[in-house]
Amino acid sequence: MLQYSLEKTGNKLFKYRGQIPVVLFVLAIPFIWTTSYFDMTEATIGSLTIASIIVSLIGFYIRFFAIATTPRGTSGRNTSKQVAESLNTKGIYSIVRHPLYLGNYFIWLGIVVFTFSWSFMLIFSLAYWIYYERIMYAEEQFLHKKFGDKYKNWSSKTPAFWPSFKHSAKGDVPFSMKAILRREYSGVLATVMGFVYVEALRQYSQDMLSMDTMRIPLYILGGTAVITLILRTLKKTTRVLHDDVRD
Repeated sequence: MLQYSLEKTGNKLFKYRGQIPVVLFVLAIPFIWTTSYFDMTEATIGSLTIASIIVSLIGFYIRFFAIATTPRGTSGRNTSKQVAESLNTKGIYSIVRHPLYLGNYFIWLGIVVFTFSWSFMLIFSLAYWIYYERIMYAEEQFLHKKFGDKYKNWSSKTPAFWPSFKHSAKGDVPFSMKAILRREYSGVLATVMGFVYVEALRQYSQDMLSMDTMRIPLYILGGTAVITLILRTLKKTTRVLHDDVRD
């Protein structure tokens, strides 16, 4: 059955979704290599650079808000398999059913925009939808089986991917910066690495790569790595970032 096949495929793809940035890095090579950057004006390059950063920041804003307002044991916090002790229907989950995937899309789209390749932006968007459509289908099958009518009532009025504020409802738990600091540092580091990687590859394709041209990007990457190490150490060895509501 097609329904069973989609669910099975979605569950398999769910386990490997964290490897998408690696795939992006590889796929970016031919697009960067074949883009004529010398034909672009400084204004165009500057505008696209600013746009790429803004797009990724929008993605992080969505992810941060979802992470910081999601209580323990609810759907949306699973990492390796489908898990949900209760169903998220309030807060950001009252305006979109898959806010984390929406956030991821904008974060990675920002890196793709930074390649300055319109064709790569289009191909990435199509590939992302095909990939995550199956993951979302598998997740929703799991939630439907577990929560029945409660899930049906929520999903019938809440869009899967593009937000709608028509039925927005305030969440039950307060915003937690600790949750963001504890869970999102690796994603921030990976994103900064993505931007630095694209910049280095673009300079290399133009025979402009040097320590002087890469000094600022490398400083930013180094600073992000240090902050990541500090947060990871605090998470592993102390209770500074512990949150009883979410841990």
